[in-house]
Amino acid sequence: MDLFANLAIGFEVALSPMTLILAVVGCFLGTIIGALPGLGPSNGVAILIPITFTMGLDATAALVLLTSVYYGAMYGGRISSILLNIPGDEPAMMTTLDGYPMAKNGRAGDALVISGVASFVGAFLATVALALVAPYLARIAYKFGPAEYFALYALAFATLGGMASNNQAKSALASFIGLGIALIGIDNNSGFTRFTGGNLHLADGIDFLVAIVGLFAVSEVFFFIESHGKGSAVGVVLGKVTVPWREIWSTRWTMLRSSAVGFVAGVLPGAGASLGSFMTYMMEKSIAGKQGGFGTGVAKGVAAPEAGNNAAAGGALVPMLTLGVPGSGTTAVLLAVLMTLNITPGPTLFADRPDVVWGLIAALLIANFVLLAMNVPMVKIFVRVLTVPASILLPGVTMISFVGIYSLSGSYFDLLLMVGFGVMGYIFRKMDIPTVPVILGILLGYQMENNLRHAMTLSGGEWTYLLSSPISIGLWIAAALGFIAPMFLRRFLRKPQMVTD
Repeated sequence: MDLFANLAIGFEVALSPMTLILAVVGCFLGTIIGALPGLGPSNGVAILIPITFTMGLDATAALVLLTSVYYGAMYGGRISSILLNIPGDEPAMMTTLDGYPMAKNGRAGDALVISGVASFVGAFLATVALALVAPYLARIAYKFGPAEYFALYALAFATLGGMASNNQAKSALASFIGLGIALIGIDNNSGFTRFTGGNLHLADGIDFLVAIVGLFAVSEVFFFIESHGKGSAVGVVLGKVTVPWREIWSTRWTMLRSSAVGFVAGVLPGAGASLGSFMTYMMEKSIAGKQGGFGTGVAKGVAAPEAGNNAAAGGALVPMLTLGVPGSGTTAVLLAVLMTLNITPGPTLFADRPDVVWGLIAALLIANFVLLAMNVPMVKIFVRVLTVPASILLPGVTMISFVGIYSLSGSYFDLLLMVGFGVMGYIFRKMDIPTVPVILGILLGYQMENNLRHAMTLSGGEWTYLLSSPISIGLWIAAALGFIAPMFLRRFLRKPQMVTD
């Protein structure tokens, strides 16, 4: 009964005209962002953060807009994967294995429709599971003390971003850089400034929104400049789009299995949609065997990774809302939005702000139907996005980033910092150093330091207190496994070889 009562609260919020409009707009913009090769959900959400705050939206409305963009980008990532063999984002890599061969066989429309339906099934079931699972996980989180939270943050650092780099040492380096940036400013314990170099602008620390927009959006601008917009001005012609009902029905169990596996992968901090799409594709390939024809352009090879990565996107919201730890790079950006709005994610969020949590869940349930309507009958419209020239896209991204950040702080120093983070993000990506752990360090560094100090105060400086409960021990073991596992799994997650004519 509690679930239905909470959903009633949520739909009361979600069915307001303003929230519905924001959900539709977010879905539309997200699909466009996902369709453009290389942008992906993290960059898309980061680009739109300044606009969201300048609109003066309340917490629920802002979160609905940005999360709809997140879901929409997960849907849209399949478009360039199928038509161009260029993944719109990392989770869409597995879709190229069968999606592009289907397109080469003259079945691009079928592949887009099947992937759209699979995305809907995965995202919708994950949102339902979010409503069912999150409240119970929030109750478990009440048992967390400073030692458990410190171990949980260590788990997030050990896993998040590990799959994105070919070297775990680089991922660890990025985490330490993020933690170091989080230390800049006034030490709340002593009152002295740390690592400011005497610059008064740094006394209050570095705003993580400045870092996020710089590392994601501005660095993407530098890559566009370097590549002269290659890949964004490719003309694509799509023939008649029909709904292959028989093939959709034949993939029903594939979609259901992949949704379950993908959701579990998303709930695990740091696993994310990339692992979800890989696991589901390999699972269905092993079930089908050699007779399945995976890799040659089969419907199940498109449905499995799309259902998996969209379910993982929903699953990643669970640890963010219940524990305050992001489950993916995009949810790390969403976590920053919540913190900026003075909303503390965690177990108390469900009791203190039910309108935010359940309004978001209800809006996402509605958004999935909106995305299904957009990504099946309107797919030809989004295909045209691939013809957008970089000469239009590049100035737009640049203008949004600069105007948005300046409108938030009114400080030219923040603009310089944003450009500096953009240069850092560009260099890091060139060196295959993941940027998500940097953001995570800036976001969670303050809480991690406070929990460590609190734990040491309670234990009188005894470090073994960090291993004083079964929960903390389990989290430390999971962190160790999460740091080591990518070394063995990465070779399976590498970008698939492009199919050439």
